[in-house]
Amino acid sequence: MITESAEAFQARVAKHAALADPARLRIVDLLTLGDLSPMELQAELGMPSNLLSHHLRTLEGAGLATRHRSEADRRRSYVRLAAGALEGLAPGAEHGARRVLFVCTRNSARSQLAAALWMQISNIPSTSAGTHPADRMAQGAIDVARRHGVELGDLSPRRLDQVAHAEDFVVTVCDNAHEELAGLRSIHWSVPDPLRLNTDEAFEDAFTDISHRIDDLSPRLHAA
Repeated sequence: MITESAEAFQARVAKHAALADPARLRIVDLLTLGDLSPMELQAELGMPSNLLSHHLRTLEGAGLATRHRSEADRRRSYVRLAAGALEGLAPGAEHGARRVLFVCTRNSARSQLAAALWMQISNIPSTSAGTHPADRMAQGAIDVARRHGVELGDLSPRRLDQVAHAEDFVVTVCDNAHEELAGLRSIHWSVPDPLRLNTDEAFEDAFTDISHRIDDLSPRLHAA
């Protein structure tokens, strides 16, 4: 009989112990949708900063959450669910959506890739837009999509106010767009901008990150 290693068992015990606290379970529930800054978590939970810091340290120690600095405002950080953190424990479908709208600043790479990947696995329509759209899609995005057999279509970058509908389920995939649209009701994925390095590896990393996040989100949405 194959048994779980002692190390793996202890890691699982640590996760269950961390999730046994109602506040930490609520934080993880929020992180299953997208990334949040500590300030955003504090506002959502109505929790003092010192108590939130304690809970975040516990979640990080249990391998459930990680954090990194914002590319836009380096004083800000984002907390995200660690890869594979909730295997076998993820919540079921909870949110209805008529359309999923992916937003970044230039609408030239991350949001276009996200919309295309979403259409491959969900019957809920998707589209994308930018707060300050570029003239054309980034060549790196076109190349990585082609390498993975993903059809991007021939949509040029478009402005958010020309695309958005009131009933859209909005996902920002760019720190700059998320922080610029602070009043917009949305979830956020803090995906590093591949154009900063503009290498094949950077676009592959962004593609992989977005693909994993879409795989995690899609079972939680149902067509409204």
